[in-house]
Amino acid sequence: MASNKTTNRINFASIKNQLNYPDFLDIQIGAFKDFFQIGVSADTRKEEGLWQVFNDHFPISDSRNNFVLEFIDYNIDPPRYSIEECIERGLTYKVPLKAKLKLYCTDPDHEDFETIEQEVFLGSVPYVTPKGSFVINGAERVVVSQLHRSPGVFFGHSFHANGAKLYSARVIPFKGSWIEFATDIHNVMYAYIDRKKKLPVTTLLRSIGFENDKDILEIFNLADEVRVSKAALKRVVGRKLAARILKTWIEDFVDEDTGEVVSIERNEVIIDRETVIEKEHIDDIIDSGSKTVLLHKEDVSTSEYAIIYNTLQKDPTNSEKEAVIYIYRQLRNAEPPDEETARGIIDKLFFSEQRYSLGEVGRFRINKKLGLDVDSDVQILTKEDIISIIKNLVELANSKTNVDDIDHLSNRRVRTVGEQLSNQFSLGLSRMARTIRERMNVRDNEVFTPVDLINAKTLSSVINSFFGTNQLSQFMDQTNPLAEVTHKRRMSALGPGGLSRERAGFEVRDVHYTHYGRLCPIETPEGPNIGLISSLCVYAKVNNLGFIETPYRKVEDGVVKVDEQPIYLTAEEENNMTIAQANAPITDKGNFEVERVKARFEGDYPVTEPQNITLMDVAPNQIASIAASLIPFLEHDDANRALMGSNMMRQAVPLLQADAPIVGTGLEPQVASDSRVLVNAEGNGVVEYVDANSIHIRYEVTDEQRLLSFDDDVKVYNLTKFKKTNQNTCINLKPIVVKGDKVVEGQVLCEGYATQNGELAIGRNLKVAFMPWKGYNFEDAIVLSERVVREDLFTSIHIEEMLVNVRDTKRGPEELTADIPNVSEEATKDLDENGMIRVGADIKAGDIIIGKITPKGESDPTPEEKLLKAIFGDKAGDVKDASLKARPSFKGVVIDKKLFSKSIKDKRTRAMDKETVAVLEKEFNQKATELKSILVNKLFTILSGKTSQGILSNLGDDLIPKGVKYTLKALQSIDYDTVNTRTTKWVVDKVLNVKIQSLMNNFLLKNSELLSDFRRKKFAVTVGDELPAGVLKLAKVYVAKKRKVQVGDKLAGRHGNKGIVAKIVRDEDMPFLEDGSTVDIVLNPLGVPSRMNLGQIYETVLGWAGQKLDRKYFTPVFDGASIEDINNETDMAGLPRYGQTYLYDGGTGERFDQPATVGIIYMLKLGHMVDDKMHARSIGPYSLITQQPLGGKAQFGGQRLGEMEVWALEGYGAANILQEMLTVKSDDVVGRAKAYEAIVKGSPMPTPGIPESFNVLMHELKGLGLKVTLD
Repeated sequence: MASNKTTNRINFASIKNQLNYPDFLDIQIGAFKDFFQIGVSADTRKEEGLWQVFNDHFPISDSRNNFVLEFIDYNIDPPRYSIEECIERGLTYKVPLKAKLKLYCTDPDHEDFETIEQEVFLGSVPYVTPKGSFVINGAERVVVSQLHRSPGVFFGHSFHANGAKLYSARVIPFKGSWIEFATDIHNVMYAYIDRKKKLPVTTLLRSIGFENDKDILEIFNLADEVRVSKAALKRVVGRKLAARILKTWIEDFVDEDTGEVVSIERNEVIIDRETVIEKEHIDDIIDSGSKTVLLHKEDVSTSEYAIIYNTLQKDPTNSEKEAVIYIYRQLRNAEPPDEETARGIIDKLFFSEQRYSLGEVGRFRINKKLGLDVDSDVQILTKEDIISIIKNLVELANSKTNVDDIDHLSNRRVRTVGEQLSNQFSLGLSRMARTIRERMNVRDNEVFTPVDLINAKTLSSVINSFFGTNQLSQFMDQTNPLAEVTHKRRMSALGPGGLSRERAGFEVRDVHYTHYGRLCPIETPEGPNIGLISSLCVYAKVNNLGFIETPYRKVEDGVVKVDEQPIYLTAEEENNMTIAQANAPITDKGNFEVERVKARFEGDYPVTEPQNITLMDVAPNQIASIAASLIPFLEHDDANRALMGSNMMRQAVPLLQADAPIVGTGLEPQVASDSRVLVNAEGNGVVEYVDANSIHIRYEVTDEQRLLSFDDDVKVYNLTKFKKTNQNTCINLKPIVVKGDKVVEGQVLCEGYATQNGELAIGRNLKVAFMPWKGYNFEDAIVLSERVVREDLFTSIHIEEMLVNVRDTKRGPEELTADIPNVSEEATKDLDENGMIRVGADIKAGDIIIGKITPKGESDPTPEEKLLKAIFGDKAGDVKDASLKARPSFKGVVIDKKLFSKSIKDKRTRAMDKETVAVLEKEFNQKATELKSILVNKLFTILSGKTSQGILSNLGDDLIPKGVKYTLKALQSIDYDTVNTRTTKWVVDKVLNVKIQSLMNNFLLKNSELLSDFRRKKFAVTVGDELPAGVLKLAKVYVAKKRKVQVGDKLAGRHGNKGIVAKIVRDEDMPFLEDGSTVDIVLNPLGVPSRMNLGQIYETVLGWAGQKLDRKYFTPVFDGASIEDINNETDMAGLPRYGQTYLYDGGTGERFDQPATVGIIYMLKLGHMVDDKMHARSIGPYSLITQQPLGGKAQFGGQRLGEMEVWALEGYGAANILQEMLTVKSDDVVGRAKAYEAIVKGSPMPTPGIPESFNVLMHELKGLGLKVTLD
């Protein structure tokens, strides 16, 4: 009996053979895997991620280059705890990072120093979970990808106050100083280094080797060269000099300090630039010793290159030496000690690989922009780069080229989690390298090892602070599976190195034409972050340079290449392409069916002939993100409402009974599977056992698979039961297969957590009527039927975790106990001996959940306390109650409790622990021996009768020499942990070698599982539970709250149609149809026309037809059901077209005057529930300074009476109420105490006193030195 409960839906898409969606979490998981490159041998690793970071920082040597520490390889061990254990204990899911380092000596004086190769522990690194998140201190977090400005060169312009246009070129490196070239109002070009110091561009050119005016003018081909001779100079009389004529001589002087004779070069300007050559100049030129003179070209309009001439005029230097000294003075505000130091400063800034790097991306962008062909390994600035930038800037100033569009996606790139981690590791390793160098220098004559040099905390602290405090490491939004997936695919322009909300202008936030297929134009937050946080489109991928790509089908000569795989293009590669829409009609062979095709060309939308088309979209929903693609009939919704719709779907709480939408878009199964929430079958097999907690499946395994595997044929899947999410919603998976079912690979085995039959199901299908109902649905309010409440259609479970830490205080350790001083027996009746409430107990506000006592401070006891101590012994007085009590308005049922504690050892327990560890060790050795014997038997089965090709150990020793026949005895004699699995060839047959390699990998995996299991058990015995520092015990109680929908809860559709439940009406009072069936929900029709979200009407009508015909539909965005399709369905179902039908008043039975739109709409219950917001206060905490009540539910605060409310009361002349409000109800400290007393005693209210805020004002005035007296 094959069981496959997937829902068969009718698909209205006109394009059936769509490209498969990429894995939605690949941007997180793939980026992290590329960063670590685990399972890749050192010689085949790519130069990226962690491998690149290590190679950038090693080798490390001491100041005299005597000792060198080299990096060889790194590896990670399996994590000590599982993900679930980390969440329960409040730990980080991390792996130990170890590096193999080699320390050797190059100094011949240290001949006795032997080369040491050692594996060193560098610290623990948080590791990604299979869901693409990280568990940090027990909480799941996500590292959001950052969109930032790509390294490279950017040409732009700005306007001076006088209206003149100023042009600039900014070089942004991957690391190092920024350099900007800019023109000013006098048409002079300056170079700005790090946005501070400015110097003429020609000075910079001189400093990098273009020493004199001649060299600079030659770069730009601006001058004619004339050899110096009387005849030649006579011919050029009347022309302008382009370069100064200098007289250079050497002058000797005696250094007063050393007494040595020092030579210095002197320059004197004989004739300045721009001078018109006259006859009297000829002799001076010849006397100067110059070989040539440079004259302005006669044929070039000098205005084009006026910038260079003007800059030369402003240049105070005449040689390379003068230039480097000038630059040093500008940057350091001091005189250089010598010429070499001055020259070094420019080299360090832009030409040193240690200090400056454009990165692979920066080099790629500069080559593209400037049309250069510099090798991608050259990641420093070159002379060609600088010259090309200056030439480009001159062209820009002459309006020959255009400025760059900074918001074009070719100028913005994505920093994925891998790159962000690389930056953090780089920071950590550079700090570590500093301490290693210091330790090397100190331990000059000692014998030391790599372990002595390294402090593992350095790296760990950097990584931990990144995950804990960085703006882009965020607490995961786990309200429902969609919220999880969307959070992991989010792109943020904020964060370190990005924009800030305050400074981001309109242009950065706006939708750009390059966002098409890359960033969703719809899904972005409302509020201050609008446009700064966006979502990746469904088909988008991030390439290895960090640019977002989107797929297109190739079109050649007007024919779409239907059979070829689509190509992925970046925004830059898409330039100059004419792109047809995905739904342009084409034949089976790829020819366009129409003569004029709607197309897209950069930011324009022409209608053109098929011959002009170069690419075609792959799918109509290519433009949208996951959330936007889940809105059916999105094409009929206004963009603003679609934005609200996609944001609100992420807030939908998982309901008790999941219900997939009748009208879906086709993306629901993909979201459910890619969220990694559900359990899918790994192959074909049969269900052997099912209960609420687990599913056992016996998979069909071939003999070969069985030979290579160490696993049992039956795989056990444990289902998540009532697990609390970050947002306190509940994950509870239920099996949807039964014993004996046959399953196929990829089949969904369970449902729950907002999924049904493997599809996303975040709401309920309800029968809706669009009509007013007694004014109760005024202004977006919603009227609900009692049936919705009674049948738990909108009931959700929320789980709250209450936790108490037991610490060791100065006055002694705290204690968990049910014996709490001054508390009645009634209040502690549900507590166990550890003070924890029993599972199943009902909790209400004020109940003790976990009983805890803390030692009190020593103070002189009162006579009563002395008496109590005498009667009850020492205990009663010196502890105080520190129990965890339920806060106001809290209700729920205890569903689970956990207690973790570190073990405190004495002699007896230590002896017992030794025995337990010995038993564990024996157990482990037994299992390891069994595993080895299984491996040997499997190997013998494969290798029997074959000849060895030389089995080597990791150290290169022969374990089974080459040419020896394999025997059982030989195979049993090997220690398989030491076999070099990477290079060993077992037999000649390549296919057999691959099999044995696979078998060995499976063995090593199983062996490491056994070892880590043993270590974990041993740790639990010897140390106890691992808890955060300073915590002795950790008590956790999980309380479940079952919330039915009630007045005040927020409901919403998928089209931004949100509202608050205003009234829950008895079934018999709800409007009903002619067949007597009542509607479940009544929405206001006025909410539709002005909001322009007609998608809800389409959905309603099609949903009704689906319910009647017992069908479900896929209507993909921009390619969904047409009016004709919907009419066909309603006609088939025998329903009125457009859902227009007469309703009857439930109260009177009379027919309403006008027909209303009726149908099935998919409604969501959002996480804004009235139970979390309802709050009232009589007395409570007050602010320390102003003595006014605090604000907000969390602080148990009061309602603010602001100045506008005061005006209202003044307008009514309500003097007494106003006086009360401003005094006894607020900050009249004495008055409120008296008022409380008066209320309790029933006596008349006292007259109010002086408010505390008046005293604060008085103190402020006194602080200003004013004497204020009250008359």
